[in-house]
This record gives sequence, C-alpha cells and structure tokens, in this order.
Amino acid sequence: MINFDKVQKWFGSFDSSLLAYLFALPQLAVISIFFIYPTALSLRSSLFRSVPFRGLVEFIGIRNFIDLLTSSSYHQSLMVSAIFALSVTIIGVGVSLVLATLTDRIAKFAGFYRAALIWPYAISPTIAGVVWGFLFHPTYGVVSYYSPIRIDWLSNGWQALFLLVVAATWRQLGYNIAFYVAGLQSIPQSLEEAAVVDGANGWQRFWRITFPMLTPITFFLLTMNFIYASFRTFGMVHALTGGGPAGFTNILIYKVYTNGFIDLKLGYSAAQSVMLLVFVAGISWFQFRYTERRVAYR
Repeated sequence: MINFDKVQKWFGSFDSSLLAYLFALPQLAVISIFFIYPTALSLRSSLFRSVPFRGLVEFIGIRNFIDLLTSSSYHQSLMVSAIFALSVTIIGVGVSLVLATLTDRIAKFAGFYRAALIWPYAISPTIAGVVWGFLFHPTYGVVSYYSPIRIDWLSNGWQALFLLVVAATWRQLGYNIAFYVAGLQSIPQSLEEAAVVDGANGWQRFWRITFPMLTPITFFLLTMNFIYASFRTFGMVHALTGGGPAGFTNILIYKVYTNGFIDLKLGYSAAQSVMLLVFVAGISWFQFRYTERRVAYR
C-alpha cells in the first residue's frame, strides 16, 4: 500500500524550483533525444561532404549551404512550400471556423455532424493522399469519371498544387474544428443574450463577441497548421504527386527526402533540413512577435 502522506511529505521537502525541474525532466529527455540530438547531427552532417555507406568523408564548411542558396530548384521548392503552407494554414483555419460555428448552432443531430467533420483527422496523411489520388485519377477516378470536363489534375503543375492544398486542408479540418467547437462551447451564453438585448444582429455578435473570444485558439491553430503543412505532409505528397509535375509540389520536406535518399547527397540534404528548421522557426517567431498582439486573452 502507498502511504500518500509520506509521498506528500517527501515531495514537500524539495525546493519548489528543484521540484519544477524534476517534473519537467521526462519532457526534457524526450525533446533532447528526438529533437535536439537529431538537429545537432544534421547540423554536423551539413558541414561535410558525405558518401553513402562511408559516412562523412570531407569537411567543406558552409559549401552545402552556398550550393543550396544558389540553386534554382531550391528557390522553386521554397516558393512552392511558402504557397502551400500559407494556403493550407489560412484556408484550413478559416473554413474550420465557419464549419464549427455552423455546427454549434445546430440543435438536432449536432453530435453526428461534429463527428462527421472531425473524423478525417483520424486518417494518416499518406492514406489521405491515396484517397484523393483515387478520387481525382484521370483514368479511374470517381470525380474525373462523373465530371463533365475531363481534367488531368496531376499533369498540370498549378492544378496538382491546388489538389494537394485541398487534400491537406481537408485532412486537418477535424483537428481545427475540435478546438473551435470546444472554444465556442466555453463562451458564456450570457454575453450572447446581452448582445441580443442591445439589438446586435448575428454578424455583429460574431465579430464583437464570438471571434475575439476565439482569438487564442485561432493563434494556436495558425501556428500548428503552419507546422503541420511544413513537416507532416510528406506522406501525402509522396502518395499523391511524388513532388511533380516539374517540381510544382516538391515542398521542402519532400526535397530533403529526394536529395538525401534518392540522389544520396546526404550532406546537401542535411543542409536543407537545417534551412527548413530555420524557415519554420522564423515564421513561428514572426507569428508570436506580431500576430499574438491581436490575441485577446480572457
């Protein structure tokens, strides 16, 4: 039997700051093993010319980064990644807010509608890519078969990128809606009732009461969706477009894979992973530095 009085007394004997570090130790260990250590290895590998199966063979300093920043294919991949990540983030958060607001106002079968909107998040990005690939395949795709206009979505660069944005946004909707529904349900009903008494219409109540109360969730989702679009869509790109056509869907995380595991340019690929981390960290810093100013914490 556990004597909880002795456990409480034992914890109480610790200094408060030391106890805080003790509780944070497991999380710090996970971050160190799965984030800091691999990042350090990537940074070290990016300074070498690597040969497959022989490891690091020659120290070349920042030569990999110079080749990377002067590469036209990397510039294209950077532009595609920025368009893709921003589109998925902005469209996904906006559509999720609208759908969550509509479902919150439905009284009948509300649970069914919420479950139907949330379940796509249970699908892995790779499976989502396969599903959308089957739907829009030019030969046997269901959408292509019943569409009055036959469009080969995967042969045109901008169309393939648009399809990838739609698929990635659809897969993330459930995650966003779950947070928005929770946020909407936490808004005091008395605020809405007071606004109705004051003569505010539905649009005014939304922008003056509902949306300001949801700004912390919106800020969180903007950050998480950008990270999702930058790092967690590799499987979707691999299954749906393979980075093509002509590199129009070759986002940065997929280019790291192709240069490292297909072209076997390990040091060059490591330099790309470092640049990707800097890119996402910079955008996240910008969001926290400027976007958080508009957040109204309760």
